[in-house]
Amino acid sequence: MGPQNLPERVRIVRERIAAAARAAGRTVDSITLLAISKAHPAESVRAAAAAGLGHFGESYLQEGLQKLEALRDLPLTWHFTGRLQANKTRPVAAAFAWVHGVDRLRIAQRLSEQRPFHAPPLNVCLQVNIAGEESKGGVTPAELRDLAPAVAELPRLKLRGLMCIPPEEHDVLRQRAWFARLRHELESLNAAGAGLDTLSMGMSGDFEAAILEGATIVRIGTALFGPRPPAAAEAG
Repeated sequence: MGPQNLPERVRIVRERIAAAARAAGRTVDSITLLAISKAHPAESVRAAAAAGLGHFGESYLQEGLQKLEALRDLPLTWHFTGRLQANKTRPVAAAFAWVHGVDRLRIAQRLSEQRPFHAPPLNVCLQVNIAGEESKGGVTPAELRDLAPAVAELPRLKLRGLMCIPPEEHDVLRQRAWFARLRHELESLNAAGAGLDTLSMGMSGDFEAAILEGATIVRIGTALFGPRPPAAAEAG
């Protein structure tokens, strides 16, 4: 799909988000559309920005940094959405505004230590492996209760909330059940005084169900940009 098709794709996704928000009794302004642009060229991001999108997510570090540089003239908010390795925290801490998927205290500590002092605190979401799948990152709910307060104390980070990648489901009720689990975890932390405001959950195949369960950020790639091309091996 070429960039010329993006305005219509953006319109359709926004209409679906608005409909889900109405069904949930929520305002559409309470939901951020995060366009997952990994493996798509900078020109597609520029076209999406021209269609009104402002938040973009990258999972491959070198590719993401190249896009940040190529699109520096645009007022975009960049989110790192991939699983972060300890040897790659410094450029992420320096370049991105958000990191989704933090699941180890050491990673959070490095991000805090390496966040430039002239920049605002780095927004982070903790990834919860809500279904206990071995193939996915994230902490268990039990581990979350220790990790969240430890991350919240780090000086150059702002712990915003939780994220998850649940099992792929086609039944809306089953989709909602996974997202409800993450919402319950956030509510439990907030009952203890955490003050979290973000649920990063829902992708192209299930974001309406996520909105019904309280998602504040939905991470949409395929529905906006079409299928990803075969990913090239990440350099560096």
